[in-house]
Amino acid sequence: MKEKIIRINRTLFELETGILIFGVLCQLFVFLPIDKGAYSLGLWAGILIAMVSAFHMWWSLDRALNLEEHQAVKVTSAHNILRYFLITVALILIAVSRIANPLSAFLGIMGLKASAYMHFITKKISTLIYGEEILPPLIEEPAGEQDM
Repeated sequence: MKEKIIRINRTLFELETGILIFGVLCQLFVFLPIDKGAYSLGLWAGILIAMVSAFHMWWSLDRALNLEEHQAVKVTSAHNILRYFLITVALILIAVSRIANPLSAFLGIMGLKASAYMHFITKKISTLIYGEEILPPLIEEPAGEQDM
């Protein structure tokens, strides 16, 4: 199992872990609303949408890094629009079908944002699994050379 996790991009792992932690924390408050089932279903639908969005974000950025700057901007923008469109469609479907609570689904989707703010927590979890992150040394320009 650890080998499978290590193959996943470390930043993506931290983001996905934060989304799950956020979902569990929100689930603790499931006793507050009247319709507990719809709240839970909406929350976890939103968490699933957030996790798929995080993966798509990583995938599209990874592909754009291999392109020229002008082309990368176009591709990244197109993928952002596609992602936001699909999130909007999912929220509309949840609201129209009334199977789940659309506000709790939106809360679950906001787990993507909350996960980014929980980076200091997910970084510790990542270090436990991956080990210390070894960064390459910074490249320093010699003091005597200047661009002309």
